[in-house]
Amino acid sequence: MAKFSISTHIAAPPEVVFPLLCDLEHTAENISGIDRLEVLTDGPIGVGTRFCETRTMFGKQATEEMEFTAFDEPHGYTVECNSCGAHYVATYELIPDIWGTTVKLDFDCQAMTLLAKAISPLSLFMMGPMKKCIAADLEDIKRVAEAQEWQLA
Repeated sequence: MAKFSISTHIAAPPEVVFPLLCDLEHTAENISGIDRLEVLTDGPIGVGTRFCETRTMFGKQATEEMEFTAFDEPHGYTVECNSCGAHYVATYELIPDIWGTTVKLDFDCQAMTLLAKAISPLSLFMMGPMKKCIAADLEDIKRVAEAQEWQLA
């Protein structure tokens, strides 16, 4: 259906960036595009953790249930979601360098139902706004991470 990759560089190490990306309790405070987030499972964040994320998209609130399906702190993680007849996979990779961390997101959306497959050509029109939304999320994380004081050990 649709795939894209996006990345941003953050002047902070993965040990600072990764916890911010996975801080579900404060996600709505750290990322302006998220209205609210509710954790559905108990225990530490990791594979199997489920949560509902609510955003306002195109003037309407939309809530999606997501699940961590891979979790490798501080290197990256994957969240997946089934919605509107499609399966979404977002894989975050944190790549360290001497200046900080590059956060790379690979996004993949596959139509699962007959209806979703029939309208999948329209998904191309959604990719621009979706990519812009995710880029804004990463910029918010960058702002929060770079505002923190940290030292390399």
